[in-house]
Amino acid sequence: MVTTTYFDQKRFSSWETEEKREECGIVGIYSKKGTDVAPYLYRALIALQHRGQDAAGFAVFDGKKIEPHRGVGMVDQIFNHKDIDAKGYIGIGHTRYPTIGECRLCDVQPTVFQGVATAHNGHVANYDELKKQLEHVGYTFDSTVDSEPIAYMLHENKEIDRGVTEVMKRAQGSFSDAAIFQNKLIIFRDPHAIRPLVWGENEELICFASETVALDINNIPYKGVVKGGERIIVQENGTLDRKQIVPEQPRHCMFEYVYFARPDSILNERGVYQARRKLGEFLAKEAPVDADVVVAVPDTSRPAAASYAATLGLPCEEGLIKNRYIGRTFIMPNQEKRVGAVKLKLNPLKDIIEGKRIVLVDDSIVRGTTLKEIVALVRGAGAIEVHLRITCPPVKAPCFYGVDMSTYGELIANKKTVDEIRKYLNADSLHYISIEGLKKAINLPLCTGCLNEDYPTKYVKELAAKTKNEEM
Repeated sequence: MVTTTYFDQKRFSSWETEEKREECGIVGIYSKKGTDVAPYLYRALIALQHRGQDAAGFAVFDGKKIEPHRGVGMVDQIFNHKDIDAKGYIGIGHTRYPTIGECRLCDVQPTVFQGVATAHNGHVANYDELKKQLEHVGYTFDSTVDSEPIAYMLHENKEIDRGVTEVMKRAQGSFSDAAIFQNKLIIFRDPHAIRPLVWGENEELICFASETVALDINNIPYKGVVKGGERIIVQENGTLDRKQIVPEQPRHCMFEYVYFARPDSILNERGVYQARRKLGEFLAKEAPVDADVVVAVPDTSRPAAASYAATLGLPCEEGLIKNRYIGRTFIMPNQEKRVGAVKLKLNPLKDIIEGKRIVLVDDSIVRGTTLKEIVALVRGAGAIEVHLRITCPPVKAPCFYGVDMSTYGELIANKKTVDEIRKYLNADSLHYISIEGLKKAINLPLCTGCLNEDYPTKYVKELAAKTKNEEM
């Protein structure tokens, strides 16, 4: 089943919004008993819907052929009973946000090509170079998605380890991928383990996914993580053949903990909810304020706001109520409509806000457009002071690993000082958590490229420098 509504990002760019978007979520499932995995893939994709709301797809293998099922829209709108009844004991699935152009059906993953299917989470920064190289040896590109060159590299090398090694060697950027190749479920992750990838197992199923919530929804106990630089083959007897293709040098994406992942997920052996609590605690120690009440900008910052308040002995209240039935209203073509979108999505509680000194806790400031309107909303509800506390340090540089922030010019912290941002947002005070505080709170080796240009790969460092020079 395929819906026909397309999201044209060229027209309604997230450049104009505060919405931070990551490319996708993936899942791979193997049935040890040979039962059909499509229903489990469907449930896993529902659990990963927050990672991609423009399109979704899955592909199943029944021992003879790979059968794809894809569509544009939300997971529960795309698939019907016929899709969920698809036959196959191996399957991979994907939820997608586009990063360029329209969300077209040909760009919906998994990519399927001559006995290979791939689902990809991350960003291949040298996509254009790989495309030219693969076209030179005879491959034709039908889409703009990173999973297509990865599928071709696997196909070109015929054998699993040779194909995965080639991907690890040639693909620059981030990738946490699931593939059906050589009639087996194959899982692999880039050496820096930038995008998350976990796995679990019960008596019937082995499941790999971007987040543990995809395991939980299928009653599959969490077992651990796929290491950076690791390749896993699920063998016919249900055992895992694990091999370290290249050494692991972990630099996990900090935005997963700050914003992207569901709070009930565990990533890289670290609970997201507890990480966000720690972010609030460290932020309170770094930037206390004399105020009456702490209010979270829903939903991501709620754990941090509660912890910030508890650390300082302040009350934490629900001062902003979110309308959960308004979809992508932040993608608006002009400022007037964007202001209206904020009011559609959030409504202040005057009983909580009026006459009070408010600490407004948010996860991050990328462009500042939406937060400016939220501050105005809170002031309009009668706040006498608004103090902003942000659980992510200033975002000053683009991301080339899968977050939709591709230029320096779109980032407010690249153009303004903290005090200039405070004035632009019309806040009484503004404090971000420090990079050191972020690292201590999350307590993992992190990629902080978008904060201080400390990118983990040489290719991306050079790409960032080139991007900066071109924008000057």
